[in-house]
Amino acid sequence: MTVYDVARALPGIEELRDHSRALAMAEAVLCPEWEGRSYSFDAHWSEDEQLASMRDGEGGEYTIVLSPAGAFARAFDHESPLSPFGPLADGRTWPGLLDGVPEPFGEYLTEPAFTDEDGVHVTTACLWREAADTAWSTGPVEFPDLDGHPDPDGSGRLFRLLTDRSAEAYAEWAEEYYERPVDRGAVRRLLALHPLTAELVAALNPEVTLADLAEDIQEIGYPTA
Repeated sequence: MTVYDVARALPGIEELRDHSRALAMAEAVLCPEWEGRSYSFDAHWSEDEQLASMRDGEGGEYTIVLSPAGAFARAFDHESPLSPFGPLADGRTWPGLLDGVPEPFGEYLTEPAFTDEDGVHVTTACLWREAADTAWSTGPVEFPDLDGHPDPDGSGRLFRLLTDRSAEAYAEWAEEYYERPVDRGAVRRLLALHPLTAELVAALNPEVTLADLAEDIQEIGYPTA
């Protein structure tokens, strides 16, 4: 899988926003300590922007800026041959990755959160979708000829819970990541944005209360009863 496959599998902007909020809420319930979570959502990243993000704990991550202009997504896999820190890229963002980014998203090409101290965009996969678009777009990336590398830019692994948005996919991932059973029914309700209740929280993590989650609920913008 490459960024081209991800672009075909991602949903529209509003569905992506809702799914990202749900993933972040599930994480907050399962893992009270923010530092231990993978998926997060900041509904107040700026006055008119929201930020969905993921970090895998091994140097991989993605960030998706959601704004009135649309959505801009980038991912970084430190093991990817496209990494600017690898021997093939020679300290530069891989050719073509950021070509064609529309003007409304231009500020994200120099956003300090997405670049290193030398201004190099720390990215191995990039996608965008303007508000009126009917599909996601990518730059004209040519991948190196690497036999046996099914995910050369890391996008398949990093975006996998956005391309497979089933409750089963999240529950299987969470059980492996947190090493605990995860209630599929509760996950299914969260992914459908059912209002958060004490019962729903307890089904996922009986050690956490609705009151414990007040700050997370406000940050994520998840609906409550």
